[in-house]
Amino acid sequence: MLDSESGGTRLPARAAPGSLTLYVEGPRDRSILRAWAHRLMPQRASRVLGDAVILGGRQPVRALEHFERHLSRVPGARALCVLDRDDGGSAAPDPNGFELEFFTWSRRHIESYLVVPAAIRRALGIPEHDRRLERALERHLPGSDDESAWREIDAKRLLAPQGALPRALGCPLPLARIARVTREHELHQDVLALFARVQALLG
Repeated sequence: MLDSESGGTRLPARAAPGSLTLYVEGPRDRSILRAWAHRLMPQRASRVLGDAVILGGRQPVRALEHFERHLSRVPGARALCVLDRDDGGSAAPDPNGFELEFFTWSRRHIESYLVVPAAIRRALGIPEHDRRLERALERHLPGSDDESAWREIDAKRLLAPQGALPRALGCPLPLARIARVTREHELHQDVLALFARVQALLG
């Protein structure tokens, strides 16, 4: 590519130190991750999530193709693609040595990590004496120590506007707000592991 001002060859811009491209499945994933990021890495949250690339579903190959094009323009770029596990979803592709990493939740969906009773109560302003939340969770969820059962919960359906939990509470659940009011000690180890990976990639 020629630089019209200098008449010389314009080299591709190298990635700025500490830059990272984040690939996410959809806008809701981005809003949830942004809320957690403001809790766990407030100084860097806007920079990392502001330019997140939305894939339009669980499409790891699309992330790889986009990153290959991006890398040709910005040598040294690094990226992380965050995927739901879904129900036996396809494996992440081999990035062929490029600085693109994949992170797949151990539970089926990112929404699985929002089923935090205290955070739901804070987000909705439910008073302590109102036990509808606990009764609903007891009916639809396994014990807190049964991680293998939690891995199979379809939290996306459970928390959807017409899902069992909103119906029991009589209102939709503001997922990004739940994520925002979840305290660090309430976050699942998977969430902490993801952000540890982000911090390591940022350097």
